[in-house]
Amino acid sequence: MKKLAVFSLLVCLLSSFSHKELSWIAIGDSITYLNEHLNETGNRITKGYMTRVTEKLPYIHYTNQGHNGWTAIRIAQEIDKLGLVKADVYSIFLGTNDWWSGRPLGRFEDYKQNSGNGTVYGAFRTIVNKLRSLNPEAPIVFITPMQRVDFVYLANFKNNAYGSYKDKNGQLLEAFANAIDSIGNYEKLPVIDLYHTKGLAHKKLVKFKRLKDPKTGEYTNYRYPKFIDVPFSPETDEYPYPVEAIDRTYDGLHPSDKGYELITKQLVKVMKKY
Repeated sequence: MKKLAVFSLLVCLLSSFSHKELSWIAIGDSITYLNEHLNETGNRITKGYMTRVTEKLPYIHYTNQGHNGWTAIRIAQEIDKLGLVKADVYSIFLGTNDWWSGRPLGRFEDYKQNSGNGTVYGAFRTIVNKLRSLNPEAPIVFITPMQRVDFVYLANFKNNAYGSYKDKNGQLLEAFANAIDSIGNYEKLPVIDLYHTKGLAHKKLVKFKRLKDPKTGEYTNYRYPKFIDVPFSPETDEYPYPVEAIDRTYDGLHPSDKGYELITKQLVKVMKKY
């Protein structure tokens, strides 16, 4: 085991010396933001995907442009105020908040025609245009939103949301993932499709959701999808995701260490090409 650890360390050191230094700006929402704010997870995670990627590819140096709770539309609206700079590679990991907030996805023509920030397609065009103005040669890695089950915020149980197993305002989260995939394909840029990653499917996000049985009032551990129609009262109920419920997410939405590692593996495959 010690020999293996020494060998791994040598590989990392050699790669860092033999590869040119690369700067990476990661644009995203809370899933990106939490990399530098582990305390806001109740320390349920030890490190986010950017830290994990740069541990495996130490010649890459990241800047966290994750904005807690922001949509792609808001990122686009504020794009000139974010302090973005020239980098060697960019990533965009957005869409889940647009879906939950009921922002209109729009049509692919909104992207092609640069129609403005009224739709998610249009917002992505604004973001891509900005990044290309900073460095037209830099690759842009698109990351689709993950599937999600019922989210309950650790610090405020009233902040909760149902999962992507049904639509919000007539839109499915999968449609947002497919839209981002279509933009990447159109631009001939890499897409990491987390939504359709088997290891991040609904049934693997949490081991169970602990809720009161409506008939007996006793707390019961419900596996997905049996918990979908079981009521949760934020005023009186215990937190439904105790530590032992953590699987690929720690709260139904945000990745756990296991979830971040799955994301990291896909990112490393792409990033090591640059």
